[in-house]
Amino acid sequence: MNVGATHYNLSAGIADNLVAVLEDAIVFLELRPNERLTEEEVAERYGVSRSPVRDALRSLEREGLVTREARKGIWVTPMSLRDFDEVYTCRIALEAIAAEQAARSTDTALKGRLWQVLDDMKTARDAGDARLFFKHDVRGSELIYEMADNVTLRRLLRGLEKQALRYRYHLYQRNRDVVDLSFNDTTRVFRAIVDGDAGQSHALERALIERIWSEARDVIRVDFGEGRK
Repeated sequence: MNVGATHYNLSAGIADNLVAVLEDAIVFLELRPNERLTEEEVAERYGVSRSPVRDALRSLEREGLVTREARKGIWVTPMSLRDFDEVYTCRIALEAIAAEQAARSTDTALKGRLWQVLDDMKTARDAGDARLFFKHDVRGSELIYEMADNVTLRRLLRGLEKQALRYRYHLYQRNRDVVDLSFNDTTRVFRAIVDGDAGQSHALERALIERIWSEARDVIRVDFGEGRK
């Protein structure tokens, strides 16, 4: 971990702030997969005491973003083709169910907000800003989960969310074609949800995730390796 990098000014007693900052650093690959973390270095970098650092690292461990092994230490969870395959195999089914249930929602106000998200995604795409495109894309996913209004489904998606976000951002940053694919297919998904077409929403969302998964596997293999045997 590069403790010489920019330091952050956080309140020493607020672990939640530190969790959010570290989550962003990991999702946006500022803290790289397999990067070693120590309480001392994290505390120095972010200007907090070791107590909130300890709490934050435990939270990140529960979310699958950091890995801890007795007597070996803590490090950012690796990324690999095997992990990508496992995450996306689960995402395909769960995201399709979320889209289907969102289409059945009667909350027209929430559905209307999808068009603003789409406009923001287009602006970011046209500007070549992969990070901003990613943020708006994630906001669209959150709206779909909210419309689906399924506590169990949301809990399952949250279990995958943090790991999946790293791959989504990496692919958007790495390949403009994936950004275009995501935008074009997301437009169709949003339209089906707003129209209340549950079957089409399910099919389109499933096809979108499957297509990204299939087309990105070689990139993930090259960039992060095959993973555990």
